[in-house]
Amino acid sequence: MELSGKNILVIGGGGFIGSFVVEELLRHPVARVVVYDNFTRGRREYLENALSDPRCSIFADGGDIRDTDILDAAVRGMDGVICLAAMWLLHCKDYPRTAFEVNIAGTFNVLEACVRHRVEKLVWSSSASVYGDAVEIPMTEDHPYNNRNFYGATKIAGEAMCTAFNDRYGLPVIGLRYMNVYGPHQDQTAAYTGVIPIMLNKIDANEAPVINGDGSQAYDFIYVEDVARANICALVSERPFGFYNVGTEVQTTIRELCQMILQLRDSSLEVHYRPYSADDARALVQHRIGSRKRAEEELGFRYRYSLEEGLKRLIDWRENGKKS
Repeated sequence: MELSGKNILVIGGGGFIGSFVVEELLRHPVARVVVYDNFTRGRREYLENALSDPRCSIFADGGDIRDTDILDAAVRGMDGVICLAAMWLLHCKDYPRTAFEVNIAGTFNVLEACVRHRVEKLVWSSSASVYGDAVEIPMTEDHPYNNRNFYGATKIAGEAMCTAFNDRYGLPVIGLRYMNVYGPHQDQTAAYTGVIPIMLNKIDANEAPVINGDGSQAYDFIYVEDVARANICALVSERPFGFYNVGTEVQTTIRELCQMILQLRDSSLEVHYRPYSADDARALVQHRIGSRKRAEEELGFRYRYSLEEGLKRLIDWRENGKKS
């Protein structure tokens, strides 16, 4: 899909990843970038720079993917749609019915609107959560679905619906399975925030960072700006359908992550280890590292930022107002 002169809708464009996707799109000769977001998790201030560009706007001052009429009006006239709207993993755990309504029924609404208005391509955010715990490393896109939680279940359902809409209506859809995304605009203080903000908050408060278990669990951490570029690569690629990992293929244990953050913060705090709760241990993913081969070969995407570089950029953002 050629971006020149095109109208692109970013659903969830005020959020953590979405706000970076909007800025990345505006680096291209698009005609318009329209943000569709209910701002439950997103923030308008993360769009300040983007909204200074006359090509960027917020649709109807906000919108929810459960509101089919408003969503339909937003998709009308769009050439491409990037959908990042979803409830996050721990939120889905606590509110599974709402997770169904947002992540599953909401995805159906987006797919239906894209077909109705003959959108050229949809880029839809899936998750590495569909894989569950690794049975092989790195995990290729052929890794079996091994998920055990509500969030992963909603993403598996979403992938199945994308497949069905592509088969039935020929809707071009690329699904992106993000590994562990981190960076600016990620919620730094809420109950549902990620492991990196939690560690940084502890260290900045001069409190010992806490690691559940022995810290040997390992993941694939990818910086948010790289994830934004992956969305653009998927949109402009000639591939009409498929699901792709978005990661670095670099394995980092939680213990290594914590030590890196302590060094970057020039901290001598001792790490505190504690056992997992029974509830957490039951759903624990010990290893999740994604193969990057297919995304490189078929979408032309490769990450740019090492974990250390990305953490430095995140720390700098935290120290400089958390606005831009």
